[in-house]
Amino acid sequence: MSSSYDFGKEAENFAAKYLIQKGYKILAQNYFFRKAEIDIIAQQENEIIIVEVKSRASNYFTEPEFAVNAKKKKLLVFAADDFIQKNNFNCDVRFDILALLKNNESWSVKHIENAFDASEI
Repeated sequence: MSSSYDFGKEAENFAAKYLIQKGYKILAQNYFFRKAEIDIIAQQENEIIIVEVKSRASNYFTEPEFAVNAKKKKLLVFAADDFIQKNNFNCDVRFDILALLKNNESWSVKHIENAFDASEI
């Protein structure tokens, strides 16, 4: 595998551990529906949280969270709808972004809760 793939996997694993430490229950990772992928689907109380993980080794050009564009948001909503219907969930859904920067061996985390709303799409 490529080093960027390995870096992305490392970031997603870190993100899952971070969410578990914050009291979230991980329901799925790398959930695919057609052309869409959700990095992490979590639950906290009676809310489903769709988490997009964006990681960088540097924020020299831009912050990681700015890489979540309108097309990606639309795909996340599309895949989230599929997951919720297939699993018969009847609860609120929230879309978060975990922006991760790695400096040497440590990660800095910016957890953006309610990063966008499905009604915006």
